Amino acid sequence: MFGLRLLNRKQTRRIVGCRHAPSTVTMSVFDARCFSCPHSDLQSASRRLLDCSAVENVVVRTLCVLLFLATRLAAQDVIPLQTAAPPGSTPENYPEKEYFSRVWNTEVVANVTKPSLTVFKPSPKLRNGTAVVICPGGGFMALSISSEGTDVAKFMAARGVTAFVLKYRLAHTGDDATQEFVEMFADKQKFQEMAAKVVPLSIADGLAALTYVRQHASEWGVSPQRVGIIGFSAGGTVAAGVAIHYRPEGRPAFVAPIYAAGARFKDDPVPADAPPMFAVAATDDQLGLAPQSVALYEQWTGANKSAELHMYAQGGHGFGMRRQNLPTDHWIDRFVDWLELQGWLRK
Repeated sequence: MFGLRLLNRKQTRRIVGCRHAPSTVTMSVFDARCFSCPHSDLQSASRRLLDCSAVENVVVRTLCVLLFLATRLAAQDVIPLQTAAPPGSTPENYPEKEYFSRVWNTEVVANVTKPSLTVFKPSPKLRNGTAVVICPGGGFMALSISSEGTDVAKFMAARGVTAFVLKYRLAHTGDDATQEFVEMFADKQKFQEMAAKVVPLSIADGLAALTYVRQHASEWGVSPQRVGIIGFSAGGTVAAGVAIHYRPEGRPAFVAPIYAAGARFKDDPVPADAPPMFAVAATDDQLGLAPQSVALYEQWTGANKSAELHMYAQGGHGFGMRRQNLPTDHWIDRFVDWLELQGWLRK
């Protein structure tokens, strides 16, 4: 893991000038005659053997300390969010799971009942004071945690932005949430019934995340006025919901719904101080969500709010940080260009 190779106590070593030993011997099987041989420096050889043992002990202890510290640091980077259950309901409490989905061909998280933020911090040299909350998608039944979560966070941190990957509450699923999504999405009425129950919880988690990061911004060298949100697919619904329903203490500095499902907000008024919007989608979106990105863009521009829309001819749904050798591979570069234009990447 650390790229180090421990010394082997039985490592073959050369005993210089000893006629009783072959050109090389194994350290643990010295010929007894070597102990009195005037041609070998026994004291020096013994000292070298002891030194090797001491070095090995130091290395092992150092690795143990590093592993301990790495574990502690990783644990400190996960922040639980305090959110309330709807009135009259019982809080869910079943085990969260992470696994590789063969259906979506990516790592996913399912059965989130306790929302949390995972922090990705830029180096102090790069840090520019801007932060972003990242909401992975997954139809409110799973989270595409890599290509729409941690990969985005690492990309942003490398550009000086402190990133927070949000695990928001999801519908309860069985062995494979992604397969269940495929089956449920085919039954529109059943899917809408599920979404009606869980979407308000997911948006509430997004609102809580923005508020928390703003209130604790100084802990990460972030300005409370420079905390934005980006979301993908269902996570785009969360991001758009935050941009429409925020309270003053949780106002996002910018919002980026990426191939979002935003139809549920078509009749909601755009706030008077709505943040600037950056939207992305592909015309050939298999879930048919491209028009909903256009509608969000028009909703913003119709209210005389700043908005930018990138509608690609190809890319499908759920491209995230995947590489397809298509122009959609570079959507995040356009996002960075937009952030630069808005002034969010300046220190």
